[in-house]
Amino acid sequence: MKGPIAWRRMNYYPASILTLIRNLSRLPGIGEKTAERLAMHILRSPSAEAQRLSQSIIDLKERVRLCSVCFALSDRELCRICSDPARNPAILCVVEQPADMVAIEKSGGFDGRYHVLQGVLSPMDGIGPDDIRIKELLSRTAQGDIKEIIIATGTNVEGEATASYLTGQIGQYPVKITRIASGVPIGGDLKYVDQVTLKRAMETRHVI
Repeated sequence: MKGPIAWRRMNYYPASILTLIRNLSRLPGIGEKTAERLAMHILRSPSAEAQRLSQSIIDLKERVRLCSVCFALSDRELCRICSDPARNPAILCVVEQPADMVAIEKSGGFDGRYHVLQGVLSPMDGIGPDDIRIKELLSRTAQGDIKEIIIATGTNVEGEATASYLTGQIGQYPVKITRIASGVPIGGDLKYVDQVTLKRAMETRHVI
């Protein structure tokens, strides 16, 4: 547990090392001991390796953006999937976050394109339809090129509520609406589901 006592025990380190440990410990899943080991590893590493690490972080912050079409992470205007002519543009898979898209891609069970909502509806947290990428999804649907939309939001309360809302909104368009099939555990996040289960879920999707 972080606290003044724990940090005082590290005061024998120079200020520059303490600063690095503090910054590393702010990362998810990184405690003080792990941050300390990482800092020592970086200190012992060749300068070139440390520079590559720092430059990769700078490049990440400066270059990564949201794809202008699907809102996945990209370092170009269009992401790799949206710019791939081999992908089926008539089938669109709607997911909550970029990590969910990556999970489905790893399963190898989908060859269409994506739409990343960048969140889910959660009234308790003040997140409504205007706070995620629903308007953009409806705009893509209205263009008439999409024949099927697979709603692959999570199976927790927020994911199901979002799926229900999307079904009502998309229903005004002449497009087939399907929901990701059984196999994904109730309450589970897509990014934590194994690839075989995800592939099965995509292959056995059903009409809502």
